[in-house]
Amino acid sequence: MKRGTRINLLLLLAVAALAVLPLALGLGDHKEEPFAGADAEAETAITEIEPDYEPWFSPLYEPPSGEIESALFALQAALGAGVLAYYFGLRRGRRQGEERALRQDGTDSADGTDGTDGADGTPAASASAPVSSGSGADAGASASDGPAAPVPPG
Repeated sequence: MKRGTRINLLLLLAVAALAVLPLALGLGDHKEEPFAGADAEAETAITEIEPDYEPWFSPLYEPPSGEIESALFALQAALGAGVLAYYFGLRRGRRQGEERALRQDGTDSADGTDGTDGADGTPAASASAPVSSGSGADAGASASDGPAAPVPPG
C-alpha cells in the first residue's frame, strides 16, 4: 500500500472515531441536551457562576426553532465551503494554465516554431511583416526586401 493511501485511510479512521466514540461511550447522557452547542454550554456555565449576569448584547435575529437555527448554520457552512472550493479551484486552474503555457512554449522552442530561427534565437523572417504604406521610392518595399535605401531630397 502506498504511503499516501495509508495516511488517507488513517485520517478517515480518525474522523470516524471522533464521530462515533462520543455516541458509543454515552458521553452527555446525563444532560437534557447532550450535544448542545458551545453557546448554550457557556450560557449555562455563566448562569451557574453568576445568576444575576446580564448579556452585553442580544442577537439581531432569533430563529423561531432549533431546526431553523441548525438549517441556517448548515447554509452558512455550505456557502463558506463553496467560496473556499471556488478559490482553490481557481488557483488550481490558473496553475494548470500556466503549466500548460510553459509546456507549450517549451515544445515550440524545441522545434523552432516560437518565432526564432531556432539556431541562435534571432527573429525569423515572417510573411506577415508590416509593409510600408508610404509613398516614394520605398512604396512597394517589404521586410523581405531588406533595408530601404535613403531617398534623396528633391
